[in-house]
Amino acid sequence: MSINATLRTAGSGLMAAQTGLRAVSDNISNVNTPGYVRKEVEQRPIVVNGVGMGVEVTAIKRVTDQYLQLASYTASSDSARWTSYSEYLDNAQALFGNPSDETFFFNRLDTAYAAFAAAADDPSSSLLRSKALADVEDFLSEASRINAQLNEQAASIDVRISNNVERVNSLLFEINRLNADISRAWLIEQDSSGSENIQSGLVDELSTLLNVQVTKRVGGGVDIRSAEGVKLAGDGSATLSYERTESTKGYIKAFPAGGIGSPQPIKVLAGEVRGLLDLRNDKLPSMSDQLGEFVAKAVDRLNAAHNASSSVPAPATLSGKTSGVDLATALGGFTGRTTVAITDAAGVIQHRVDIDFDTGNFTVNGAPGGPFTPGTFIADLNIALSPAGSAAFVGGALSISAASPGRGVAIDEGTSLKAGRQFSHYFGLNDLVRSNGLSTYETGLSPSDLHGFTPGEQIKFSLTGQDGKPLEDVTVTVPAGLFMSNLLAALNNPTTGVGSYGQFQLDANGALAFKPSGPLNASLSVASDTTRRGVGGPSMSVLFGIGVLARTARAEMFVANPQIISDPTKLALGKLDLTTPAGQPALRAGDGRGALLLSTSGDVNVRFQASGSLGDVNMTVSRYASEFGGSIGRDAAGAETRKQSAAAVLTEATARRQAVEGVNLDEELVRLTTYQQAFNASARLIQAANELFDTLVRMV
Repeated sequence: MSINATLRTAGSGLMAAQTGLRAVSDNISNVNTPGYVRKEVEQRPIVVNGVGMGVEVTAIKRVTDQYLQLASYTASSDSARWTSYSEYLDNAQALFGNPSDETFFFNRLDTAYAAFAAAADDPSSSLLRSKALADVEDFLSEASRINAQLNEQAASIDVRISNNVERVNSLLFEINRLNADISRAWLIEQDSSGSENIQSGLVDELSTLLNVQVTKRVGGGVDIRSAEGVKLAGDGSATLSYERTESTKGYIKAFPAGGIGSPQPIKVLAGEVRGLLDLRNDKLPSMSDQLGEFVAKAVDRLNAAHNASSSVPAPATLSGKTSGVDLATALGGFTGRTTVAITDAAGVIQHRVDIDFDTGNFTVNGAPGGPFTPGTFIADLNIALSPAGSAAFVGGALSISAASPGRGVAIDEGTSLKAGRQFSHYFGLNDLVRSNGLSTYETGLSPSDLHGFTPGEQIKFSLTGQDGKPLEDVTVTVPAGLFMSNLLAALNNPTTGVGSYGQFQLDANGALAFKPSGPLNASLSVASDTTRRGVGGPSMSVLFGIGVLARTARAEMFVANPQIISDPTKLALGKLDLTTPAGQPALRAGDGRGALLLSTSGDVNVRFQASGSLGDVNMTVSRYASEFGGSIGRDAAGAETRKQSAAAVLTEATARRQAVEGVNLDEELVRLTTYQQAFNASARLIQAANELFDTLVRMV
């Protein structure tokens, strides 16, 4: 071997050792740098004509394990998802209070029941009446406060999702930009590990926000894709946006890089954004819906008891609530009998009208009073009440009044019944709690009833998958057919309705609900609704409680009857007694039977519509409160468990990844010694070649 060849061989070894020393020193200096991945020098022998001519460095590469990286990304996404979910769900649970405290929300209703039970023992006590009313107001105000704060949480989640999406866009841009730096370094065979480490850290952060597919590019860098394969970064960076309206579920839409191609929704299956979407789209609305269902049914039972009772003396006028349907439709389907009595200040009946819905006849003061039909009911009732009283139906509300000062109106519900409610209760003539909107959706409508909507009006539904990704928007037009059966057929049409995703079903009480079908199990919301029942009546979504807006606002609708609050003597704690002899008081001071009905109203079985964690169930209000309160605690505990489990998996995945990618000082010191010795050996070889050359020169 010539001296020149020896020098070149030794020089290549010197350069290789020097490169190795730089890599090792870089590793050691970054031993505590977060996200740093150790480097290794790859080298190979130089062979010329089959003869070894030294060594060359082929690459300086980061020591990574793709499987462990992907496992770490997945674990990071899951952990971030359940951390955010658990955080907000724990805050939501706290709104209801501590179950062991008297101030626990569900205990407040029991407190009101106990106050009515106390008033039953002394109905004349204004203090006990005021206490019972205050407890009812407290229950209603707490329900309103909780629902308002649930809505505030939802609004804050919207802001957080938007901020996260902005950060995702920034990360995608930087990841894509670094691809160019890494590819350039690879092309000229330079060390790209610095840029790769920065990019890896950005991908780590990205995986905490949403789950992505990460694949290495042939020329260096990475491609980022969504769960279903939509390219987000690699050849330009996509721009994501959070799409949401007030009434529909939110989702993430991707706008392709450079505006080439159409924007499309993407699947987000994990990450903090997924946890926040789960809360915003499903959990908080379902919690608010279930709160509304609970409060509505608790109020409904209180009102049922109050309508079956009367104050002493009876009020001069009983004014009902808007039922959402016209009077003829409301009266259609009523069965049984009820009694309207006009009493004097002493509680003696002065005029009595018995209404028989089965035969369609009035009985006035024990004598036949003539027939009636749903269409002529008001006119016929006025004749039957005359001259002692009158009735009116204005703005969708029924009212009955006594004609003379000092006289009042009392009702015995009797056996009357429609859609699970008796006559006075159905029309809300003597409600203890008023609502500023429709809060119960048992309309009493049957397939043979007129639906009341104008043909040609439209309601637009948005259907989404279980992951929140939009499936389709369906606009349903009110058909020419005027009956509920025609409307149901239009809603469930598989081509122009939602029949491909499920069915609207009308139950025996006139409640309309959408039941999804597999395999999609689509979720339905109302994007827009221009329908109106009659002139100025409720829309279809409001009447039947379709969609998130209609149902989640209910808990804030209720207030105790202002007339009763201002005058507690109007609290109906007695009952009309139709068995008393003529001339004797049918309403008596000191009668507490109405108060007992109010105190036990939570023990009456009632049908609850599917909401929150419970499906369609028949149970008492008190039992439902227990189930609801328990489900909130179970959900919060379950979320915390999933959070801890995901965190444990993340810790293990991170540890295993770090074991491969992290710097081990002992190993690096061994490499340092090895490269030092190699450097010294190459240097000595060069020195020896130099001495040999000098010797040869002197010999010449």
